[in-house]
Amino acid sequence: MRKIHIGLLPRIIIAIILGIAIGNLLPTPLVRLFITFNSIFSEFLNFSIPLIIVGLVTVAIADIGKGAGRMLLVTALIAYGATLFSGFLSYLTGAAIFPSLITPGAALSEVSEAQGVFPFFTIVIPPLMNVMTALILAFTLGLGLAALHSDALKNVARDFQDIIVRMIRVVILPLLPIYIFGIFLNMTHSGQVFHVLMVFIKIIGVIFLLHIFLLIFQYSIAALFVRRNPFRLLVRMLPAYFTALGTQSSAATIPVTLEQTKKNGVSADIAGFVIPLCATIHLSGSTLKIVACALALMIMQGMPHSFELFAGFIFMLGITMIAAPGVPGGAIMASLGILQSMLGFDESAQALMIALYIAMDSFGTACNVTGDGAIALIVDKLMGKGVSK
Repeated sequence: MRKIHIGLLPRIIIAIILGIAIGNLLPTPLVRLFITFNSIFSEFLNFSIPLIIVGLVTVAIADIGKGAGRMLLVTALIAYGATLFSGFLSYLTGAAIFPSLITPGAALSEVSEAQGVFPFFTIVIPPLMNVMTALILAFTLGLGLAALHSDALKNVARDFQDIIVRMIRVVILPLLPIYIFGIFLNMTHSGQVFHVLMVFIKIIGVIFLLHIFLLIFQYSIAALFVRRNPFRLLVRMLPAYFTALGTQSSAATIPVTLEQTKKNGVSADIAGFVIPLCATIHLSGSTLKIVACALALMIMQGMPHSFELFAGFIFMLGITMIAAPGVPGGAIMASLGILQSMLGFDESAQALMIALYIAMDSFGTACNVTGDGAIALIVDKLMGKGVSK
C-alpha cells in the first residue's frame, strides 16, 4: 500500500485542534505528562540553539565570502536592504495596528502556574555556550573560512552543518507537533486558548496583506530602474510564487524563478548569479512574518516592544536569516537564538512563534522568491546589462 505523507503544516494544525478539543477533557495527570515532555523538549531546544547558529551561520557566511567582485557586493547589499525594509515595515505597521487588535493578557509562562499544573520531573540540559557567543563564533569562523585557501576546515564545517540540518529534520521538526499540542493542551486546560487563537487569526490576516504590499512595492522600485510596468513584471513572476506555495522551499523553486526572471528581460548571466544567491540571502517575506509575530506575542503578554529594541533585533535578524536551511520552518529555527537573547522569549513564546511562522511558511517563501526577481532586475540595470525586453 502507498504510504501517506502528512506535511509539517497539517500535523501542526491537527496538533492545535486536538489540543484545543481535548484540553478540558483530559485528567490533570495526562496533562502533566505532556507538560513533562514539553519541559524536556524545551531544554533540548535551548541546548540546540547555539549549535544551530554555529552550524548554519558559519557555512552561510563562508559561502557568501567566497564570491568576489562588484556584483556580489551589490546583490548582497540590495538583498540585505530589502530584508531590513520588510522588517521595519512590519514593525511600524504592527506598532500602529496591533494594539487595537490585541488585548494584553497573562504571560504565557504563567499559564501552567495559574492552574498549578507542573511537570512530573524536569531535566536540565545546559547549552554549551550562550547565543551571543555562538553568533560571534559563527561570524569569526565564517569570515575566516572564506579567507582560507585550504578546504580541510571548510569540509569539517560542512559536515557539522549536515549534522545540524539532520537534527532539525529528524528530531526537532517531527517532535514539534507534539510540543505544540502540549502547549495548546495546557492553554486550553488553563483557559487561555481563546485569547491566543484570536491573536493568531488577526495576525495572519495582517501579515498576508503586508506580503502583497511588499511585493508591489519591490516591483515598483524595480520598475523605476528598468522603466517598465511593475504589475506586468510581477504577474510574469506568478509561476514562481505559486511554485513556492507548493514546495515551501526557495531552493526547490530556483529553476522556475530563474526562468521567469529571464522572461522579464534579465540577462542569463545576471539571473544565473542573482537568483541562486538571493534564494539564500534574501528573506524579506520571512523577516516580515517573524517581526510581526514577535511583536504580536509581546503585545499580548504586555512585554516592552520599543522601536530601539526592535531596530537592533531587525538588523541582527537580517544577518541571521541567511542561515535558514532548506527545510520547512528553517528560518524560524535559525532565529530562535536572537528571539531568546534580544527579545526575551521563553519556551512557550518560542513554541507559539514556531506555530505562527509555519502556519504561513508557504506565503513567506513565495514572497521571498518572487522578490528575488525584483532584485535581479535592479542588479541587471546597475551592472550595465539593461533589460532586453
